[in-house]
Amino acid sequence: MIFTQYFDQASSSYSYLIGSRPTGMAAIIDPVQGHENDYLNCLSQHDLKLAFALDTHTHTDHVTAMGALRDRTACITVMSEYSKAHGVSRRVKDKEIIEFDDIKIIALYTPGHTNESLSYLMTDRVFTGDTLLIGGTGRTDFQYGNSYAQYDSLFNKLLTLPDETLVYPAHDYHGNTVSTIGAERANNPRLKVADAEQYAALMASLNLPNPILADVALPLNPSYGQRTGNYPVPKQNFDYQNQASATTHSKHHGDSEQKGEGQ
Repeated sequence: MIFTQYFDQASSSYSYLIGSRPTGMAAIIDPVQGHENDYLNCLSQHDLKLAFALDTHTHTDHVTAMGALRDRTACITVMSEYSKAHGVSRRVKDKEIIEFDDIKIIALYTPGHTNESLSYLMTDRVFTGDTLLIGGTGRTDFQYGNSYAQYDSLFNKLLTLPDETLVYPAHDYHGNTVSTIGAERANNPRLKVADAEQYAALMASLNLPNPILADVALPLNPSYGQRTGNYPVPKQNFDYQNQASATTHSKHHGDSEQKGEGQ
């Protein structure tokens, strides 16, 4: 298997390219606009064809590259059956399998950060989007987020996976690149709660700042990151018109308050 992890410094976002033989097909998870040439160069280097572009959810702190990749490669775009994004090629249900060559990617419906959030499970790893982060969990205070739903996604889905399962999140603000389910269960402070009520109270107390680039990403991402029309943007407990204050981002972030959507 060919596997490459990409980091977008402006939004502290990760995306992942997965390739396989013998037919040379590939998939990319959570592609970020501005990195299309990086992805395409990797595909060319390994003589791969992009078959699938998958988003874990509609992002608020970066613009998705799914539309650009679809136009340049004719790949199949994949999101949750609950996504409101326009023109998605394939809308997947919980436990539905995306398959190519010897690669199987199982879509797990893990709502809470948003009402459409997915994680993508492979044999030895899981791509958790903004549901489970390394040392944290995704915020639940906008985009129809729900702390109780996220608790269920965490404790009754993701944390039931084997301890050795690798965890690849959509964001990290401290220079981490990978964890495991066992390490998160043992060390993640957001998971040190007795029940769903305690988790919901913890999430409600965070008082997080607005995501960086939300005012740019939210109008574009429902149309694949392309300005093709005036689409309504869901609004809940969040002022999308109030731009986040300017913040300088680098790969390693010491200040935990300078974050985006996956906090």
